[in-house]
Amino acid sequence: MENILNKIIKVKKETIKKTKKIFTEEKILNNIKELDSFVDFKAKMKKINSEKKISIIAEVKKASPSAGEIVKNFNPLEIAKTYHENGASFLSILTEENFFLGKLDYIKNIKDHLKIPVLCKDFFIDPYQVALAKSFGADCILIILSAVDKVLAKDLYQTANDLNITSIVEVHSENEADNALYFEDSLIGINNRNLQTLEVSLDTSVRLSKILISHKNPLISESGIINSSNIKYIIEKTNISNFLIGESLLKSENIALKLRELSQITL
Repeated sequence: MENILNKIIKVKKETIKKTKKIFTEEKILNNIKELDSFVDFKAKMKKINSEKKISIIAEVKKASPSAGEIVKNFNPLEIAKTYHENGASFLSILTEENFFLGKLDYIKNIKDHLKIPVLCKDFFIDPYQVALAKSFGADCILIILSAVDKVLAKDLYQTANDLNITSIVEVHSENEADNALYFEDSLIGINNRNLQTLEVSLDTSVRLSKILISHKNPLISESGIINSSNIKYIIEKTNISNFLIGESLLKSENIALKLRELSQITL
């Protein structure tokens, strides 16, 4: 049976073909020139870590393959404002259209209203997408090593560096963690969710952080973080103090209260 990641990549290739007809490279570069809302994502995370504080990347998404529809009356700007006002250091905005029901427009709309660093959370399989994401106001892009080969990963990374946009290289296995050390200028995210099976284990962060300990930039623990005990467990077992949290916030009865509780944890 075809795994979910392969399905997403197959559909993404078709989506990119259509997008290239709408947004030419010339149009994208003109839009980038007009940007006035760029924030240095990596520099901010390093500053927070140097102050011995944790940082939370709070995720804005309507749906996911593992959870289905998460937010029924979805208002990305209102969610982003709630996050911004209650302790999120960064936002992760899902822009993949078919499986997560996202849009690049969500980034532009949020950046028009809030000065907060934004990760464009998508499946990057073409360097064209890096410039496109930046043109909508993204400060950071994601390179999922499970989704691309080594050559393409390096192309995406180099494109991000050339465009002065932070990259998060995402790993979820020992082999990927070894390979991620090549990307010296990037942040590295450890995904606790296996993208093939969708199973989650926080011990993935514990295990892979040992391989990544020599990386000079911050590490991020992603997925499966439900409560303060999860954050404390990862802090205690690893050198990680940055957390990407989505579904547990979005499904919470009181997003603001839950985020305040999580963001106030001390190292």
